Amino acid sequence: MCANCGFPAAAGHWTEAGAATAGERLRARFRRAQVLQAVLPSYGLTAHDDGVVPGITVSTKTGHHVMTADLAEFWSAAERIGGKAIDPLDPRFVALGGGKGS
Repeated sequence: MCANCGFPAAAGHWTEAGAATAGERLRARFRRAQVLQAVLPSYGLTAHDDGVVPGITVSTKTGHHVMTADLAEFWSAAERIGGKAIDPLDPRFVALGGGKGS
């Protein structure tokens, strides 16, 4: 899939619901990455999604990293390499991603 225009469209994940066009899917993807990058350092982790390759990468401060296909797989990997449970409904996540277009 083209990272710039999103054509041809890949099968969507439920976290991309509401993104009708390729541009909206990319904006949603980059916004999701911003939220992850803002909150995960408190768990000793970082997230990376440059929009070039499918999926999201989660990394520890020691350099251990795992590429994941979607957000559901991401949480499992983050908990596994981070060594502790992460609540995706943590108020810090919700506060960062709650507003439309925020």
